[in-house]
Amino acid sequence: MLSKMRNIGIMAHIDAGKTTTTERILYYTGKSHRIGEVDDGEAIMDWMEQEQERGITIQSAATTTWWRDHQINIIDTPGHVDFTAEVERSLRVLDGAVAIFDAVHGVQPQTETVWRQAERYRVPCIGYVNKMDRAGADFFQVLEDVSAKFGIPTVPLQIPIGKEGAFGGIIDLIAMEELRWAGEGEQVLRGPLVAERQGLASQWREKLIDALSQVSDAVTERYLGGGEIDGELIRGELRKAVLSRLLLPMLAGASRRNVGVQPLIDAVVDYLPAPNEVAAALGHHLKKGDDIQVPCDPGAAPLALVFKIQNDREAGSLCYVRMYSGSIKPGTAVYNIGKRKRERAGRILRMHSNKSEPMDELSAGDIGVIMGMKLAQTGDTIGSEGWPVLLEKMQFPEPVISVSVEPRNLSDRDKLNEALALLSREDPTFTTRESEETGQLIISGMGELHLDVLITRIRKEYGLEAKIGNPQVTYRESVSKTLEQTERFSRVIAGKENAAELTLKVESLERGTGNRYSCAVKDREIPEGIYEAVERGITGAFAAGIVLGYPCIDVGVTVTALGYSELTGTEFAFEACANMGFDEACRNAEPVLLEPIMAVDLAAPHEFVGEVMSLITSRGGQVLNMDSRTGTDLVKASAPMAKMFGFMTSLRSVSQGRATFTMEFSHFEKKAER
Repeated sequence: MLSKMRNIGIMAHIDAGKTTTTERILYYTGKSHRIGEVDDGEAIMDWMEQEQERGITIQSAATTTWWRDHQINIIDTPGHVDFTAEVERSLRVLDGAVAIFDAVHGVQPQTETVWRQAERYRVPCIGYVNKMDRAGADFFQVLEDVSAKFGIPTVPLQIPIGKEGAFGGIIDLIAMEELRWAGEGEQVLRGPLVAERQGLASQWREKLIDALSQVSDAVTERYLGGGEIDGELIRGELRKAVLSRLLLPMLAGASRRNVGVQPLIDAVVDYLPAPNEVAAALGHHLKKGDDIQVPCDPGAAPLALVFKIQNDREAGSLCYVRMYSGSIKPGTAVYNIGKRKRERAGRILRMHSNKSEPMDELSAGDIGVIMGMKLAQTGDTIGSEGWPVLLEKMQFPEPVISVSVEPRNLSDRDKLNEALALLSREDPTFTTRESEETGQLIISGMGELHLDVLITRIRKEYGLEAKIGNPQVTYRESVSKTLEQTERFSRVIAGKENAAELTLKVESLERGTGNRYSCAVKDREIPEGIYEAVERGITGAFAAGIVLGYPCIDVGVTVTALGYSELTGTEFAFEACANMGFDEACRNAEPVLLEPIMAVDLAAPHEFVGEVMSLITSRGGQVLNMDSRTGTDLVKASAPMAKMFGFMTSLRSVSQGRATFTMEFSHFEKKAER
C-alpha cells in the first residue's frame, strides 16, 4: 500500500552521526537485534572492510524496516565530500530525507552540499540535531544557523532538557510532555512537564504555532477563533508544509547515548511523503518527442531508474532500481530504453546492507535490486518497448585528480583492466583511460581519499598488486579571443577525390558555460549527413584538446560557411576538415591552460587560526571569509588543486592535529604563473 511506504535518506557532514542513528533505527524497529557501533567497526550499514577500518561510510547502503505498520526504505549515505556522487544518486530516487546536524558545529560544509542536492531534486526534509550530550552543544544556535544558511524557517518540535553532560531527555512541544529513555534506549518514559520547564516549553510551543500559522490557513483560523490547536491539527498541517518544503521541523537527541531516536522515526512516518505524495517523475517520450509526467501507479506500464550498480564477486552485477511505475517480476524481460536493448531481470532482492531476501515483485514506489542485467549502467531507464519513456539522467561532477596505475607484471594487465572497468561501472565519478603518450593507465577521481579507497579495493578485493604514480591534476584548455578560420581539405582516396571547405568562428565563453556548437549555414542542397559529419568533427576535437591534449571547455564554435560540391564533397572530408579547422583556429585564438580550483573549508581552534590561514595562502589560496563559533573558527577559502596535495599533513603540523578541512571542486580558471 503506497500510503504506508516511505523512501528516505540519511544525509549529513562526515562524523555527524548518520550511520550511528541508522543503527539505532534498525535496532528499535526490530530489524537488528544488536546495536552496531561505527567506532568498533561493527556497524551493520558500514559492511565494506574499508568502511570498518576507516570508520566512515564510503558506499550508500540500503535497508528496509517497519514502524507503526509503515514500510521504511532507508539509504545511509556517505558524508565525505569525495563520495558526493553516492549522495547525489541516492537523493535522485528518494522521496524524503533526514538531515542530521552536529549540535556542536551546526551547519558544516558537506551539510550545505547535500542540502543543495536535496533542493535540486525537491526532496522534503526533517532535521535532527544529534550529539546534544557533547561539550559545546547548543540546540538553539543550530536552529538559527540552519535557518540563516539554508533560507528555510526551522520549527522545533522538541527542545532539549539540559545540554552537554546534563542532557537528560527532550520536551515534546506538540504533546507538551517530557520524554526520557531507560535501558538501551528501548524504553521511552513519558511524563508531565515539571513546573520550572513549563514556561520555556510554552514559549517554544507558541513559536511553533506562530511559524505554522504563517503557512497554514487552518491553524490561523483556529488560533484567531480562540479554539484549541490540538496535536492532530499541528501534525496534519505540518506535514503539508514539509511536503511543500516551506518549513524544516527540527528534533533533538544523542543517538550514541540512545536518546531521541524513536520520535525521529515517528517524524519520518508523520511528516515525510509516501511515493504517491511527491511530484510525478518527469520523462521524455522517445516516439512522441514530448516531456511527460510519470505518475506512481503500480497498475501502469513498468518504468524504473537504475541508480546504482554494485559488483559482487559471487552474485555478479547488482542493479539498484527505483520503480516509478508498474511492476517487474523475477524472470521477466525488461527493455533498456536508452540503449534500446532487451535484458532479462533475474532474481529481485530486497537489500539489508550487504544481505538480501528474495522478492516476488518490485512495484511502483519501491526500491530493490535486480540481478542478471548485464548492460545496465547508473542512470539507465528500464521499462517496456511499448512505452519508451526516458527518465531524467543524473548529473555527476567531473573527476579532478588523476594517478597512473601499473600492474606488477604483464600477466596482470588484463585483470587490472577488468577490475578498473568494473569499478568505473559502479562509480560514475571514477574514470580510467590509457595515456597516448606514455601508454600508462590513468585513473581519475574526486579526491585523494576517493582514489586511495579505490586502489585499496583493487589490492584487497581483486588481489592485484599495482604500482601507483604520484597524483596529477586534471587540467583543461580553452581560448581567450574570438577568431574566424577558413579550412580546406582535399585528399584522393581509392582514386576518388574527397574535398571540403568550411569557415568557422571560435570564441571564448564564460567559465562554467561548457562547450557550444552551432551551424549558421542553412542550405537544402547540402545533405543532412554533411552537417552531422561537421558536428562530429568539432565535438570530437573538443575532447582532443588544443596544445597539450587536455579536453577543451567553454569554447563556442559556429560554422559560418560551407563549400560543398556534389562531386567531391564526402562526409569523411567534412569531418576531417572540421577537426583540422577547429584545431588551427584554437591554436591562433590564444589558447590558455585552465587548472581546477578547489573550495576549501577549514575548522580550527581560535589560537591556531592565524597559522591555518597563513598555510592556505602560502599554497596560492585565497581566504574568502571567516566565521567564529564557540571555541572554533570556520574559514572558507579557495586554492589551486595542484598545491593541495599533502595539505592534511601540514595542517596537522601547524595546529597540533586539532584543525580539520574538507575541499571540493569549485571551478576552472587560468593557471597562474608560479
